[in-house]
Amino acid sequence: MIDKLKKTVVHTAIYGIGHVATKLVGLVLLPLYARVLTVSDYGILGIIEISITILAQILMLGQPFAYLRLHNFEKDEAHRQSALFTLFSFLFVLGLIVNLAGQMLAAPLATLFNSAQPFELYMRYSLGIVHLQVANMLFFSVLRAKERSLSYAVLYGLKLVVMLLGNVYFVAMADKGLMGVIYAYLIGESITFIILLFMLRHDMKLRFNRAVLMSSIALGAPLIMASLTNMILNMGDRYLLKLLTNYREVGLYNLGYKIAGVLNMLLIQSFNLTFLPMAQKMYGQPGANRYYQKLMSYFVFVMVWAGLGLSLLSRDLLQMLASNPDYWHASAVIPLIVLAFILSGAKGVVNLGLYLKGRTGIIARNMAIAALLNIILNILLIPDLKMMGAAIATTISFAVLLLITNISAQRCYPIPYEWGRLIKLLIWAIICFALVFFLCPQSSTWRIVTGLLITAAFPFTLLIFSFYDEVELVYLKNAVQRISTEITRRVHREEQKK
Repeated sequence: MIDKLKKTVVHTAIYGIGHVATKLVGLVLLPLYARVLTVSDYGILGIIEISITILAQILMLGQPFAYLRLHNFEKDEAHRQSALFTLFSFLFVLGLIVNLAGQMLAAPLATLFNSAQPFELYMRYSLGIVHLQVANMLFFSVLRAKERSLSYAVLYGLKLVVMLLGNVYFVAMADKGLMGVIYAYLIGESITFIILLFMLRHDMKLRFNRAVLMSSIALGAPLIMASLTNMILNMGDRYLLKLLTNYREVGLYNLGYKIAGVLNMLLIQSFNLTFLPMAQKMYGQPGANRYYQKLMSYFVFVMVWAGLGLSLLSRDLLQMLASNPDYWHASAVIPLIVLAFILSGAKGVVNLGLYLKGRTGIIARNMAIAALLNIILNILLIPDLKMMGAAIATTISFAVLLLITNISAQRCYPIPYEWGRLIKLLIWAIICFALVFFLCPQSSTWRIVTGLLITAAFPFTLLIFSFYDEVELVYLKNAVQRISTEITRRVHREEQKK
């Protein structure tokens, strides 16, 4: 089992390098945005990015997941190749139809926003980005299914470079403002699409398989609602913030969400890209349940540890990234959003039982319940608490979603997760954060030093609570001894050279 866990970690790390690099382009460019864009402009950009993501998720119709399942359970390579061509051609044509319809409706839809003319242009180009993203996500799922994690990471890294250069040119040099950001996105997706199509051309057999399409749509259709409600949970509060407050609150909240989203992009999404294909392969094998159980425990441990460090250092990180003090107020929502992401990450693992049994309809139902709760809480909390109300609503909604997902999944496929241990871990992390938050001096230097020390010491403080079992303690002790021996050997070698 250790070897399987190590393999999962390796693929997660490789996926993480590429995936987080591209998703963090907004943070990498934050110094530029803070200099060129107002907080309100940054809020408009947030609305545009979210709209692109939501529309792309809807148009994918759950087909990347459907292909993953087909690839893992279908052994005939010719059938796989015709299936990929079928799904690609269907999604590409569907995206083209939506793109053309959107171009005709762009002008009247733009009147819903404050400045109709700029928004009409934003919408026209954004539809092209959505069209390409849908195809690219299907192709990336092929790389996942084939466990070509290095190619996955390289392509994401390439897209990052293209988007960075595009932003530098269009925003900083050509002074195109928000439109320059959209140009950079469009060019990045276009180049990625061309490369992926060329790479995977031999994995497609030019034969349209109607039966595959019907079965894939039947499997993926329930995930449309799950994807939509997931987007509402993660992004819908930006729309409500705009309706109930203003673009400035949207900009601050969106920035705080992006910084907290480092945890989501680096760990959660990268882990999910690896976990589901490998978990499906483990299904039915001896020791599968223990593999799922331990993977959940270690994943939550890493999330909580990383989330604590990010929360403690977020305020100073934000000040380093943005020279404009108006952006610094976003730090208030980061710890709550980090907690929401931890709950969301755990929910992703708990969903495993429903995926393995093909009960995607239950996933959609649970997501719909949580999304409805999120909308209600946002409407109640945002008028008085503004962006903090949105953060609280998100955290509560993900906690409820984790609870009802676990209940549903255990009925379909029981897995004995170590909930008592994980709750103890989370409570201790919250206590550590609260102690530093309320007792740490206001000096930035001391905040950073204290945050780093608390983060480094966190795994060792868990020894006080008997968090680790005997097997883990033995493994950790051996690992420390190996590291210590290697350090001693290198020091001795350097001394001999002298």
